[in-house]
Amino acid sequence: MENLDSALSLERILKWHERLFPEGYTLFNPVKGGQLRGDESMQVVSGRIHNSTVHFEAPSREVLDSELANFIDWFNDSQANPVFDPLLRAAITHFWFVTLHPLEDGNGRITRLLTDLALAQAERCSACFYAMPVAILANRKSYYEALELSQKGDLDITVWLIWFLNTLDEAFDCALEEIDQTIFKTNFWAKVDQTQLSSEQVKVLDRMLDGDFDEGISTSQYHKLMKVSKPTASRHLALLVGLGFLVKSEAGGRSTRYTLAHFQD
Repeated sequence: MENLDSALSLERILKWHERLFPEGYTLFNPVKGGQLRGDESMQVVSGRIHNSTVHFEAPSREVLDSELANFIDWFNDSQANPVFDPLLRAAITHFWFVTLHPLEDGNGRITRLLTDLALAQAERCSACFYAMPVAILANRKSYYEALELSQKGDLDITVWLIWFLNTLDEAFDCALEEIDQTIFKTNFWAKVDQTQLSSEQVKVLDRMLDGDFDEGISTSQYHKLMKVSKPTASRHLALLVGLGFLVKSEAGGRSTRYTLAHFQD
């Protein structure tokens, strides 16, 4: 995220939108990038055309300019306010902008970009180690439910704030798990002499270190994955166990699985 300290402006938002929908961009519905939506009502609906449900209707075009100006002023003023919790600020940023729905298309993407900007400003860091947009997309159903409950209420957005903070916590956990996995992989290879191994054994270990076969790999899976005979697959796995790189499960026969060994520091 660039220009953390630059004031947010309508021009900046529209420039982002123009990059999403450059001139000549066409899909099923051509979108003109770099401009606010037209006079048509903006609704979020589901269901069939003749039996649709309106989940939300954005503010009319008549008030959009002033409402968007209020949002931008608040975003800039709240950044310098030490009393304002920065995570709640990010949550309110997301809710406010997506509720305004000021663009013909791409509102979700611009909203997630603004959310990332607010979080980056909170951390004073242009690159966050976690991915809030990924966590939002992974919880899309509950995301829309929390939005709808708060958008149709009486300006009490507690449900939304709780959902946002819980999802942000989930994003933190996912990022920490990835960091732990990367550290484990680095330490694992540091203790392994790859000259003792075949290329197939190295590839399988690398796949397992990347999170594949989290319940362990079987001889049959090794045989199919590496395109070697079953006796060769058995020998390769037995060697990895003998070297201390894999651990063989107690179950016998086809239920036998081989999992990564955890070295003692």
